[in-house]
Order: sequence, then structure tokens, then C-alpha cells
Amino acid sequence: MASKNNFDPLSVEDPPGGGGEEEKEEEEEGGEESTLESRVPVKVLRFHRDVVTSVQLCFSDRCVLSVSSDVSAVLWDVQTGRPLRTFEGVHSSSISDCALVPNSNRMVTVSWDKKIVLWDMETGQVLWSRSPAGLLTSCSTSSDGLLLVCASDPQNGVYVCQTSSGQTLHALNGLHRSTITRCRFDPQSLRVSTVSADRLLKLWDLRNQRSTLSTHSNHSNVVSDCCFTSNGHFLATASWDKTLKLWDLHGGGFRSQGGTTLRGGHEGSVSCCNFSADDRLLVSGSYDRTVAFWDTASLVQTLVLKGHRDGVTGVSISSDGTLLASSSKDGTVRLWDVEKMEDVPAVMKKKMKTEGTGAHIIQCERCAKPFPVSRPLTSELVSRCVFCRLDSPSRYQPQPPEAPPLE
Repeated sequence: MASKNNFDPLSVEDPPGGGGEEEKEEEEEGGEESTLESRVPVKVLRFHRDVVTSVQLCFSDRCVLSVSSDVSAVLWDVQTGRPLRTFEGVHSSSISDCALVPNSNRMVTVSWDKKIVLWDMETGQVLWSRSPAGLLTSCSTSSDGLLLVCASDPQNGVYVCQTSSGQTLHALNGLHRSTITRCRFDPQSLRVSTVSADRLLKLWDLRNQRSTLSTHSNHSNVVSDCCFTSNGHFLATASWDKTLKLWDLHGGGFRSQGGTTLRGGHEGSVSCCNFSADDRLLVSGSYDRTVAFWDTASLVQTLVLKGHRDGVTGVSISSDGTLLASSSKDGTVRLWDVEKMEDVPAVMKKKMKTEGTGAHIIQCERCAKPFPVSRPLTSELVSRCVFCRLDSPSRYQPQPPEAPPLE
């Protein structure tokens, strides 16, 4: 496993006493298991010899890409759980992150060896390699695939490059006061978000080349990750303070009120987060060795997946929301089959009862899917979810107020 001589400036101590339940007997590479807590089927992918630092589902969710501190990247077949191709021999130090180039067969890897590398995933060939200053901690590609952003340390800044050539377009040093842990393009490719060990959240406008937001996250520890919803209106942040926050960027209320905190989900530092394609779910991973699912409408944690033997470092959910990939410091990638997550008893119980949020989850009488309401009403007006109410006109008729009693 991880070499003790390979210092990780972003690591934290393992939680005392472990934090994860003992896993079942070792399975073969790509073998299927089922967690006792959730009854969710899972494939365990074993190949890497060190910490798996990041994971991404790709090629229409038929494959999964993982990168590791063992200086390699692996493309896996989801169905068989077997490696299809390995990418190695270029990086000389831990690969910290990877990013897929949309609408192509290309990927980017960044490393503590100060290299940015663009790969052809079908052939395994290196298309270009660049070495800007600094250890590279994170990377992200724009939705049109034209731009790439990378975070560097100790410059505490980002490089914005052309994906096709690697040419640097913008170099922003001193953007934060400490290590940038994650940089992300928004879905419209107009802004770059950065979070840092300095606990600040920043947005940089590419078009006007200026910061449009710089605010304290109100997290009490390092902000480790961030992710946008598909429309760019909301941003989630994860932190070593064991919490996540949801920020309404469209409404702007966060400037005075801060983000909405999602509490009680993890017992250890939260290391990563990702939204589902329809934004109905937020998935988080933690150094407590668990993966958690959150319902974004009610801010309720619906499911916890246990099985990793060390901290979770990355999560990626399929476009249809039925498959989750997670990476871990234990050197494995796990593929969780969450297609029937709504049938898991723990999920059903949490869906029907929301504590401390002022919301209630009821079942739509038409499509039978759960949806949140602000109070437990039973009229037809709120007995159907918004999608079913839009499909058919409501029979609800407002009634005039009662006349006041005569004097």
C-alpha cells in the first residue's frame, strides 16, 4: 500500500479506531459483493499498488478511469471489472487528479511531478506533456472540451490552458492564501470555482478575467472539494470539518447567509462530492471510509455505503444514476449498483421521515416516487409530485374565506 516516504500534503490522519466495519473475505479481482448494511451489490476492482486518488465514469458509463499514487492510470471495463488499458511510464510522482475531455477519447492527468499530460485513451499515447511551475493538485475541463484548468502549489493559483495544445492562456498566482484543493469549471464554462485549505470559496470569470466571488466558506477546516449542479445555480462544498454545504449562486443569498449545511452525514473528514446528472442526488465520500447519498430537495441523507478499508478519495455517479464508482486510499475502486436504492429498507425509512429540516417526504399517489413538502398535507394539491401535477390539471378549487360571525 502507500509508501510512508511518499508525503501527501493534503492527507489527514486515519480516524481513530478505524471507522469502517470489517470487510468480508477477499474476493477475486472484479468479484461481486454485497454490503451487509445496505444490501447494495458492489464490484471491487483491484490493480493499483497505492492510494487511488481519483475516479471517473466514462464512455457512456461503460468504463471507469482511475488514477493513483502508484503513478499509473487504469481504464476499467464496468461489466467485467477488468482493466482494459494502463497508462504509465510518464509521471514520476503521485497522480493527483484526472479529467475527461468531453466529446472525445482523451483525458488529462496532473501530478506532483509538475506535469500536465494529455492522453489518447484508445491508443494509450501521450499527445502532449507540459511542466508549469508547482505541484499540481487538481484539474478540470470545460464542457466544450476547449479549456483546461489546473491548480498549483505552492503558488496557490491556477493555470488555464488550451486542451488541444497545452498552451497556457492565463496564470493566476496567489489566488488563495494556501493550497488549492479543487478547481472546477461551471457547466457553462464561464467560471472556474476554487476551494482551498484557507477555507475560502472563489469564482473566477473567464470572460472578464476577474474574480466575481471571494467568500469565507464558514467551514471550520480545510475545504476539500466542490461541485456544480448541471445548471450551475448551486455549488456544493465538502470539508474536513465533516460537513458539506450547498450554495445558491443564482439567488445570491449566500453572500449574507452563507451556505446551507448538511450535517450528521459523516464521522470523518469529507474528502469528495459529486451531483447526479439530474441534480436530485449529492454523493459524498469521507475518510471515515463511507460513501453517503443526499436527497438535494430535502437535504436528507438517504443511504450510507460501507466497505472501503480506508478513506474514500473520489466519487462518480453514472448519467442514469444507477451506478456509483468510488476510489479509496485502500488501493481499490468500487462499483456500487444503486439502481434499486429506493428499495433498500434504510432508504425507505429515511425517505418517509425527515428530522430537523422542516420538510416531510411523502409518496406521490400517481407515480409512487417520494417527494418533499413543507408540511404533511393530504389534499390532492400536494399528494402528487410536481411532475405529475404538471401532466394533469389539478381538481383542487380554492374556496373563499368564511364570512366573519355576525355581531
